Amino acid sequence: MQRRSFLQNTAVISIPFLLGIPLRKAPKIRIGLIADIHKDAMYDADDRLATFLKAAQKRKPDFILQMGDFCQPIPKNQNFLNLWNAYPGAKYHLLGNHDMDGGFTRQQTMAYYGIQQSYHSFDLKGFHFVFLDGNDPNPKPWAGYNRLLGPEQLSWLQADLEKTKLPTLIFSHQTLEDPEVGVHNASVVRQVLEAANQKAGFTKVIACFSGHNHTNYLTQINGIHYCQINSASYRWVGEQYQRVRLSEAIDKQYPILRSTIPYKDPLFTFLEIDPKRGLIHLEEKVSEFIGPGPAEMGIVNTNANDPITAQISGFELGFGRG
Repeated sequence: MQRRSFLQNTAVISIPFLLGIPLRKAPKIRIGLIADIHKDAMYDADDRLATFLKAAQKRKPDFILQMGDFCQPIPKNQNFLNLWNAYPGAKYHLLGNHDMDGGFTRQQTMAYYGIQQSYHSFDLKGFHFVFLDGNDPNPKPWAGYNRLLGPEQLSWLQADLEKTKLPTLIFSHQTLEDPEVGVHNASVVRQVLEAANQKAGFTKVIACFSGHNHTNYLTQINGIHYCQINSASYRWVGEQYQRVRLSEAIDKQYPILRSTIPYKDPLFTFLEIDPKRGLIHLEEKVSEFIGPGPAEMGIVNTNANDPITAQISGFELGFGRG
């Protein structure tokens, strides 16, 4: 489902005021978003990050956010991290599951990135922003990557939403929409969000944004929008579709790329919250596949919630005005 078609079905969410200020008088907020660069898998990750940061310096958003699967905490990635750290504006990290690859702990990765907390929140220009960490330990005997919001984080989230009176946007690496491909206890997390909205008497939690799945999808569940931001670099398609798309030298250094369809240009986006118009706007970014795309490769994608596409679709969400 394309996001523009979704706009036709989007309900306007009622939010009365921002700290007593009518929404129509509140200032705009702009955010730069980039997800799933995968420095350790993508041959030109530095160039992709630099392109995003150059665009951000030109746009001067209120803050930028990398949404996880950034880089492993190893010495050879220091120059990549230095690019990020040199950005002069406000910047934040989400932890992705691959950021602990190589046997690293969350604490080691956080120390490498220079962050103190893996989940936290803050207020900005009359809105509340929540960053979550979907990498809490899985209960035994689960195997594979951690993909959970544990009891401590859930309690924190519930208390955090209880305290704020502001309209809220939530960001996480793994989606809160689908427990099969995102946070395993996503339904429990959504119950916390929906209970906060019900208790507030208005849609306090407007939307949740995530990366992780390298796809381009927007949906709504019980009045809350869920948006998946596409990878900056590629889509994983599996070993059954392996092929060498780039040079032999690149293939030798980054063999994982054989099982992906890389994007020619980096994908990233800028989100704008416009209280005066009562809209959240996500900017469109379109690239193309390097080499044959899914159709030419005979990949049949039967999941409408998970399109294989080299783009981030633009959309507008109405959230009401005071």
